[in-house]
Amino acid sequence: MGRATAAAIIPGLALLWASALGDAAPSPPRLRLSFQELQARHGLRTFRLERACCYDALLVDEERGRLFVGAENHVASLSLDNISKRTRKLAWTAPVEWREECNWAGKDIGTECMNFVKLLHIYNHTHLLACGTGAFHPTCVFVEVGHRLEEPTLRLDLRSQEDGKGKSPYDPRHRAASVLVGEELYSGVAADLMGRDFTIFRSLGRRPSLRTEPHDSRWLNEPKFVKVFWIPESENPEDDKIYFFFQELAVEAAAALGRLTVSRVGQICRNDVGGQRSLVNKWTTFLKARLVCSVPGVEGDTHFDQLQDVFLMPSRDRRSPLLYAAFSTSSGLFQGSAVCAYSMNDVRRAFLGPFAHKEGPMHQWVSYQGRVPYPRPGMCPSKTFGTFSSTKDFPDDVIQFARNHPLMYNPVLPVGGRPLFLQVGAGYTFTQIVADRVAAADGHYDVLFVGTDAGTVLKVISVPKGSRPSSQGLLLEELHVFEDSAAVTSMQISSKRHQLYVASRSAVAQISLHRCAAHGRACAECCLARDPYCAWDGAACTRFQPSAKRRFRRQDVRNGDPSTLCSGDAARATPQEQKVLGVEGGSAFLECQPRSLQARVNWTFQRAGEQARTQVPAEGRAERTVQGLLLRGLRRADSGVYLCVAVEQGFTQPLRRLALHVLSAAQAERLVRVEEVAPPAPPGPKLWYRDFLQLVEPGGGGGGPSSLRMCRPPPVPGPQPPAPRRKGRNRRTHASESRAERGPRSAAHW
Repeated sequence: MGRATAAAIIPGLALLWASALGDAAPSPPRLRLSFQELQARHGLRTFRLERACCYDALLVDEERGRLFVGAENHVASLSLDNISKRTRKLAWTAPVEWREECNWAGKDIGTECMNFVKLLHIYNHTHLLACGTGAFHPTCVFVEVGHRLEEPTLRLDLRSQEDGKGKSPYDPRHRAASVLVGEELYSGVAADLMGRDFTIFRSLGRRPSLRTEPHDSRWLNEPKFVKVFWIPESENPEDDKIYFFFQELAVEAAAALGRLTVSRVGQICRNDVGGQRSLVNKWTTFLKARLVCSVPGVEGDTHFDQLQDVFLMPSRDRRSPLLYAAFSTSSGLFQGSAVCAYSMNDVRRAFLGPFAHKEGPMHQWVSYQGRVPYPRPGMCPSKTFGTFSSTKDFPDDVIQFARNHPLMYNPVLPVGGRPLFLQVGAGYTFTQIVADRVAAADGHYDVLFVGTDAGTVLKVISVPKGSRPSSQGLLLEELHVFEDSAAVTSMQISSKRHQLYVASRSAVAQISLHRCAAHGRACAECCLARDPYCAWDGAACTRFQPSAKRRFRRQDVRNGDPSTLCSGDAARATPQEQKVLGVEGGSAFLECQPRSLQARVNWTFQRAGEQARTQVPAEGRAERTVQGLLLRGLRRADSGVYLCVAVEQGFTQPLRRLALHVLSAAQAERLVRVEEVAPPAPPGPKLWYRDFLQLVEPGGGGGGPSSLRMCRPPPVPGPQPPAPRRKGRNRRTHASESRAERGPRSAAHW
């Protein structure tokens, strides 16, 4: 089926490419913030219930200003502004007889035979619809939440309790995917206790319930449902469709490939009421197509074939939203995840293309070339495309064709033909995705927040690359939102309040969408961050507000080039020179660590009395570490000025200027003796050598090289000299920005 089938035909070549891709290094974030940093400096808030877990359902209600949470045996109502305050919770447990019956069926009474709330939807102005597993007895109930912001209500209406079969899964390990349109619930779920009868089900409302054909692998083959969306097709509501996103075992895969997982998008019409003589109470408009997210290669495509999550980004035209999907790979050769973007026009084009058909002596899947009956299967009965007023009026040949040909031949390819963002060998897998459209100084940008199974959230910005619609994803931040590194299971975003809500098995976390102050204290650092939420206001990196009155605010999201925007600021921000002492034959550590993990550090050296600068090589006696430069076996000729600069996006920014003075052992010993016999110094400026004397261990063998330790060296491989006690701390200054001074490169000295 197009490019997707080509990789299936030559799996060996595709695996070779996948193996090569697996050797690629993951993209580092520009900023990595730990749980402790987020909690202490950036307003991370958490919520958890006592003796409960599994916060699987999150629902943002902007109108009431509440975040509703479904968990084990509980429904909670939290404030959108601060989930740690004004919390309300109610218990919703399974009856004792249900729990005992669950236990008799071989399930664990302490971990499985509970009521895990899987589904929360806003039903009307005063109530929510909640559904849970009910100890393997799916059940639904209405929850009264009121409509007043001042006094949030949370009350369980047990009189409204009804059967949740076809709405909520039985097994707490299964995900629930559903959407509530009007009073009708469309859900993708396993409809039996054993988890074998998977169905797309319509329930509630006034119309009869509908489902997919049971136990027919051509329709659904062991699917795992991910998301469901209602998307209008035209101005006529009779054409509205429901789209299901799921993964399943591919029926069209060659037998030699075994159980091949593929991702799908399926569609049904809202006004489908089933057939008259065939497909009674079954969908007559169900179609599905493969959703491809792959890296093209000369020797075959590398597929990210396991769909994890989908986010619908609205546009001005409600009929044409953009879809962002997170994928992982089932390959045993490498670990990788990707984000692909899809347009609804491409999805509709696949459903209007040829049908897949199995024929020939080898039972191969090919494009159907025969006559397609009228009205075309998959079209909704409406005045827009025909004269049929109901699916019960469809001719029998239409119904039979729909039953036998639910699969489309052409796949849905991503925008740009490849992933927007991918990570290979990063040690985690993408699990969830949400997005926000942000207005910046040079246009609008989509910012993606991607949850992982390592308890982190990646902040990725989609930046145009070359001619549209091609874009690339840039990794801005990696946020460790859960201290126990629990996998992210659900995410919701509030663009109105600029807040992100993240759920895991252990807790719910709340974090702001932006942390402008964390990008740095200089104009160049703020511009290099390329964060559309942030801009340099002349004094600090602060929240960007698109307004004509704030033209002086500097921001360059598209290119991240501060050379023009920050030229004046860079000239005023030359780092001050700091003195560092070392002893001949010993070691000295010159500390310099850029804020950005994407910056490259360069060291240059200028000997006293000389104008020329030379590059400090990354070998020999000079060893570069993440925290700075370690100089071993110091010589008198090593004395001079060392300049540390960060290079990022082609922009060079000086960070530290360190003047190293290498003393002989005798000079160091004399300094120690002078300090020991000198009378107490009167109050006043501290002599420059007092900092050096604080590093000397009293009685340390005459002040030899082994008795000194410069700054705070990090652990390095190989044998290390004994480290004496440290009685003081070197003073540090914050580095600023300017253009780096360049000179001839010579490593002869080293």
